[in-house]
Amino acid sequence: MVHEANVKQAAAEKQLKEAQGKIDVLQAEVTALKTLVLTSTPSSPNRQLHPQLQPPGTRGAARHVRNKSASGAFTSSPGKPEPSVSIAAKEHREMDSVLYAEFLLWKENPSVERSSVFLSRIYGEDIGPCLSFTRSELSQLVQSAVENNSLTIEPVAMSALPVVKASAIECGGPKKCALSGMSRLCRHRIKLGDKGSYYYISPSSRARITAVCNFFTYIRYIQQGLVRHDAEQMFWEVMRLRREMTVAKLGFYLTDQG
Repeated sequence: MVHEANVKQAAAEKQLKEAQGKIDVLQAEVTALKTLVLTSTPSSPNRQLHPQLQPPGTRGAARHVRNKSASGAFTSSPGKPEPSVSIAAKEHREMDSVLYAEFLLWKENPSVERSSVFLSRIYGEDIGPCLSFTRSELSQLVQSAVENNSLTIEPVAMSALPVVKASAIECGGPKKCALSGMSRLCRHRIKLGDKGSYYYISPSSRARITAVCNFFTYIRYIQQGLVRHDAEQMFWEVMRLRREMTVAKLGFYLTDQG
């Protein structure tokens, strides 16, 4: 009877610890969101990038949609046949010992500087390619703004789109992406710092920038001591964010519904 009581007590303490950890993470996110302004403006917060701002009834749905982007569950274009899948595949994962060792070494003294082996690899394999656009000079400015936490993304009111003058063509326009130079309907624009011009960006460019911003947000959380998960859970979240950057670089993205 004593052994059974001890087992029940241990299980209850474990559940309490897990619940407390979730509460701590949510509280930490609220605190961090008050100080981090990556892809939102105070007057127009981007609810898709910050699921904590979603109404309670829709928060779970928004998180589910975001997870789908990492798994490759995208809707095919109209008129194209859907791929046939006879057996539902279940994702498995196996930790890479080299990547994990690099992460643990970085975690001992976390920093957003790329001097560490951990971040140097991610810059070369994920961040750099994801933010490499046709307009290379502007791409570098975007990357610097993301690193400095001074980039904002805001939606464009489609009913009141401005007329772009020839002298401002480098900033793109409602129908031309400033980063890719391609003719696309641009529903968002970015600003690099408090001063300067707005640059119109396509949905694909926005997805690529957002993926990198999400990564930097999370490692800043770790740096500030706001993440209470164990090292392995942190590592897998970093890997998920790396996958989102890769998926976005390949041209896949989700659009807002409704």
